[in-house]
Formats: sequence, C-alpha cells, structure tokens
Amino acid sequence: MRAALQQAQEAASEGEIPIGAVVVCNDRIIGVGHNMTERLDDPTAHAEMIALTSACNAIGGKYLNDCTLYVTVEPCPMCAAALNWAQLGRLVYGAADPKRGYSLYEPSLLHPRTQVTALCTASCSTQPDARPDLWPASQPEAASSLATDSSRAASLADECSRLVSDFFAARR
Repeated sequence: MRAALQQAQEAASEGEIPIGAVVVCNDRIIGVGHNMTERLDDPTAHAEMIALTSACNAIGGKYLNDCTLYVTVEPCPMCAAALNWAQLGRLVYGAADPKRGYSLYEPSLLHPRTQVTALCTASCSTQPDARPDLWPASQPEAASSLATDSSRAASLADECSRLVSDFFAARR
C-alpha cells in the first residue's frame, strides 16, 4: 500500500485527484498507476486502469488471477468492472468511497473469486466485504492478516483518506 500511496502523492503533485494503485504478482510490483484524467483529458484514466494496463503488458496477458491490486481509494464501478474482466485475484483498498464506490452496487461488480480487503474501519463498517465478521469462510487469510495488524491497517487507511480529503479541502 505504501507504493500506492507514493503514486497518489505523485498524482497530487500533478494536480490530479490523489489516487494511486499498484499491481503485485509473486511479491513483485508489475504495474503502477495514478490518476491521469486531467493530463490525458481522458475520463477513463483512473489509477486502477493505468495500473491494470501496465500489469497486463508486463505479464503479456489479460488475466491477473494470481495478482493483488493495492489502491488508495475504493474503485469506482468502471474500474471494478475492469478488475472483473481481468479476473483479479485480490483487491486491497485503503479508503472507502461512500459516494461513488463499487460497493454501492448489487450484485458485486468484481469477479466472484476476487478476494477483497478494505483497510478502512469506521468508514467501511457498512460494507459487507470490509467487515471481517461478514467475510465468507473462503477468506480466512484476509480476516486474519487484517486482524493481526489492525492498527497499521487503520493508519494506512487514514493516510489514504486524508490525502483525498486534503486535496479537495485545498480546492474549496
């Protein structure tokens, strides 16, 4: 998540909404991205889309079954659908997006086998895939890894949320 935060800070320094993403496969970063919608005049140039394209180019294929996407903010529906098509293995996000996040939609826009870990706590408490007590038995490793280091997860989630909040506060 630290690498995704670095990408988000890079986006902020370019005047973009500070969202960053990295794709990791076999303990190696294979794709990185940050928002580039303003620079490219492209409403689809979200951090997740840039990172997905980079990762798919790195592995020479369109499926990311064995990969994890770390993103600083919960993906929007467009990005979640792209993650579905890529059959992403795992999604980890820092801050919830209660206005535009994919979790607002039912059924889930993610691939059925994608495991989700939300680092946020209070802001995610109503989202089923963010609450360890509601995770299916097939995701015990996600629950245990989050529970063992919950203070670090909360700190990262707060940092992700603060980046976006500070960005918009400065523009008001």
